[in-house]
Amino acid sequence: MDNYTIAKSFSLLSKLMDIHGENSFKSKIYSIAAYKIEQLTVDLQTLSAEKIFSINGIGDAIGNKILQLLDAGKMKDLDELISKTPEGIIEMMKIKGIGPKKIFIIWKEMEIENIGELLYACHENRLALMKGFGKKTQQNVIDSIEFYQQQQGNYLYAQVEQLAYDIEDLLHNLFNTEIIKLTGSFARQSETVDELEFVIGLPEKNILNKISSEKEFELIENTSQYISYKYNEKIKIKFFLADEKTFLQKSFETSGTSEFLDAFNHHLAESKCNIQGSKTEIEIFRESGLQFIPTFLRENSNIINVAKQDKIPGIIEPGDIKGIIHCHSNWSDGSNTLQELSNACVEKGYEYLVISDHSKSAYYAQGLNEEQIKAQHDLVNELNNKLKPFKIFKSIESDILNDGSLDYSNDVLSTFDLVITSIHSNLKMNEEKAMMRLLRAIENPYTTILGHMTGRLLLSRKGYPIDHIKIIDACAANNVVVEINAHPKRLDMSWRWLEYALSKNVLISIDPDSHSIKEFDNTKYGVLVAQKGMVTAKNNLSSFSLIEFEKFLQIKKRK
Repeated sequence: MDNYTIAKSFSLLSKLMDIHGENSFKSKIYSIAAYKIEQLTVDLQTLSAEKIFSINGIGDAIGNKILQLLDAGKMKDLDELISKTPEGIIEMMKIKGIGPKKIFIIWKEMEIENIGELLYACHENRLALMKGFGKKTQQNVIDSIEFYQQQQGNYLYAQVEQLAYDIEDLLHNLFNTEIIKLTGSFARQSETVDELEFVIGLPEKNILNKISSEKEFELIENTSQYISYKYNEKIKIKFFLADEKTFLQKSFETSGTSEFLDAFNHHLAESKCNIQGSKTEIEIFRESGLQFIPTFLRENSNIINVAKQDKIPGIIEPGDIKGIIHCHSNWSDGSNTLQELSNACVEKGYEYLVISDHSKSAYYAQGLNEEQIKAQHDLVNELNNKLKPFKIFKSIESDILNDGSLDYSNDVLSTFDLVITSIHSNLKMNEEKAMMRLLRAIENPYTTILGHMTGRLLLSRKGYPIDHIKIIDACAANNVVVEINAHPKRLDMSWRWLEYALSKNVLISIDPDSHSIKEFDNTKYGVLVAQKGMVTAKNNLSSFSLIEFEKFLQIKKRK
């Protein structure tokens, strides 16, 4: 327990007191004590209690805490504060640009408890709305969090997408060969990725020699099967070794999960098929007597049975999206005006926009009250007259309140063309509470789409526990659409439940949850998730043409 460690404990105590809004005078004293202890030239652990108390600036309170640390290696007041502080809040202290007093606002006023939630709130422009922050501070916080997360080794698919293709191009140029292929979890379009994997059909010596000249690559491991590097001190890069003869086999073996490969090999043994002479993946599946299985579907054993029956459908593509559903404007926490959002939709070839700002309980996001709703609807009418045949639909992302009711009276809800319902508050629930809230919202006759079903934030927040089957069954019974929230940090509902939803004839809606024009592009990541669940354009609401979408809403309202 050297002076630096003791000083660090007092500094942490001071910061935690500020975060908890405790006595600021005491907090400052502990901060000063931390500074003085760190400056001491004599080691406190070598001194008697009497000599410690005689040091200038160390009174009884500080001295007694120093003795606690020296005797027991801990401090009672500090331990009590740590026990009352969520782990995510303590981790937040590592983010440059947000001190204890700002963390207090983030935690207590915004009800955010970890850096993942904070980053998401920044992308929604919520931090900039808080007193003492602003857009510049918000951007600094975004930059600091993203830098911090990059050091942790796990990434969202969207975070590494461009890097994956850039490295693929680099390898093609470096080795002057086409026998290089992206594989593994990235090729399967996994929501999160901890390494980028490639198959290279070149001798190990060639790879090591060429890569050694690239300063961004740091060698981690070299085995008979693969070579691993750390790229730019961040993500892992794995090169599976092959030659021209084994390249196809190695590419196929590394493209699927072990569960998928086991099921595939079992099928081969059972059907006595021979794929040895195959020259492409298309031939591998043809020779095995199976419908072609795209890489993104090579997750589990079930897909083998689907392929045996030739039942893999024509799967949705990004170009199938016809409209932007779930979009926030500057009426709540978005960056752009309705006019700007509409113009961007027209430029991008979309047929309609469903504007769905936050409801009044989302005060932190400037949720709309009843008067603002009427004013926004008047503006929508005005813009629709100007923009024909493009159309803006009146919607709201209505908070599902603690008792499962929605945020407005039925009279107000009836003025919208459609309603998206989502949980944004009191997220720490057991399954019983979460299910009560969701089921009651689904049963509300004005609910059209159930938004981000579990409230999860990838790499940050698990989401509340739910019974997916009961929720999907309830959506089927009440003609409610299930959202795939396409924000790269949400991708909620998970693709793992899409097959069941489709089996119950539940419509999916791939929605960007955009807070700016740029975030329209989130839609693509929702499509990648939908592909893993074998969603077709017919199964997806945002793939409906304007005429089909209007017809859907008319039928929904009649029911």
